[in-house]
This record gives sequence, C-alpha cells and structure tokens, in this order.
Amino acid sequence: MGALQRFEQRLEDLVSGVFARAFRSAVQPVELSAALQREVDNNSQILSRDRRLVPNDFRVELSAADFERLAQYDDAMARDLAEQLEEHAAAQGYVFPGDVSIAFDRADDLTTGRFRILSAAKASVTGPQPPARQRLRTPDAVLEINGTRHPLLAPGLVIGRGSEADIRINDPGVSRKHVEFEISTHPDGTVQVVATDLGSTNGMTVNGHSMTRAALREGTVVRIGNTDIVVHIEPERS
Repeated sequence: MGALQRFEQRLEDLVSGVFARAFRSAVQPVELSAALQREVDNNSQILSRDRRLVPNDFRVELSAADFERLAQYDDAMARDLAEQLEEHAAAQGYVFPGDVSIAFDRADDLTTGRFRILSAAKASVTGPQPPARQRLRTPDAVLEINGTRHPLLAPGLVIGRGSEADIRINDPGVSRKHVEFEISTHPDGTVQVVATDLGSTNGMTVNGHSMTRAALREGTVVRIGNTDIVVHIEPERS
C-alpha cells in the first residue's frame, strides 16, 4: 500500500467512513495531499546540493459546499495532511523553516470539487522575555515578525539566525547576526527607529529598496532573507 493510500485509509478509519461518504462527489483528501506535495515541489528553493527550502504555511481555499462538509473534520484532516507532507519532505530532502501549518478557508468563487492552495515560507521566531520592570510599561515601538510581536526597547536589539541574536529567525536566508534595530527618544518625545545591516550575506530591503541603513516609520517593512519585519511605532510618539 502506497503512502497516499495509507493516508486516505487513516482518514476513513478516523471517522468510520463518514468522511469518505461526505466527500464522495466533492474534494477528496488524497487530492489535497497530492496538491500540497506539488505546491512544495514547485516552490522549493535550493539551499545546498541536497537541501531545499520549501513553504510551511498553507491555506486551502474550498467552495462553500466543500467548506461546510469539511468543517467537522478540519483539525484532524489538517494534522494528517501535515504528517503526509512532512513524510514527503523528508524523502525529498526538503527543509521547512518552521512548523507546518494548514488551514482551510471558504472561497465563494470556487465551485464544488474545486480548490486552491496558497503557500508561504514562515520562519519560526524566538525572542527573549523582557525583564519584569520593562514589561510594566508600553514599548515605544514593536516589531511584528510572522505573526509574533516583539517590543523594541532602548537601546535596541539584533535579529539573526544565530544564538547570539536577541531575536532568532529560523530562516536559511538570514545571517547569524543580520540586522540591528536601534531606538531612541528625542527631548521633544519623538521616537526614532533605525535599522542597520550588519554585513549580512543577503542584505536587507526597506519597503522593497535595498539599503544598508535606514530610518524607519510606522508600517515600514524590513525584509531579511524570506522574512518580513513590520515596524509599529506608537502613533502619539512617532
């Protein structure tokens, strides 16, 4: 029995055949699994001779009818689809930048039996826990990275892939110490945030422009490797 057949059998066993009957004339689990594998195959990026970076964040868009049928099984199905995808990645030498996440959305422009997959590479992000005295006050600025928010406190912090960075991003395109964010407050209360590239291999872009040092404003997007960092500055202080 092949891997896809084992996967489909697990889903049928999970819901005692109800799932298979519900989806008989609609989207089939094995179709989704095969499509997810094609998605990573088509979006792999070479890291080395034997390793390729692939997306790890997936949104499966379904028709209204299929989405309603799936609603009661989506958590269990997402887990099994992720497991199947991880087996495929291991066999192909693919590297995920973080945990695999699969979610389902309703798309009214799709008809029954049709689906669409959107993917992105979202690196896992870890940062230090600020001291208690610093957690008591609202920071002047916050860095948003892949859905996580990190307070930017004076004098600043370093972001990179290595253990010496204050915020670590598991992105192969990020250097061990990639970029430094500095924050200062002028006597008039104006907050200034500056990003400086630390001689990284792949550099950084600020709102799409390659730069080595830049003053940042509210909503500025700094990109390093495959990761976007959005700067948020308190409105009354910016």
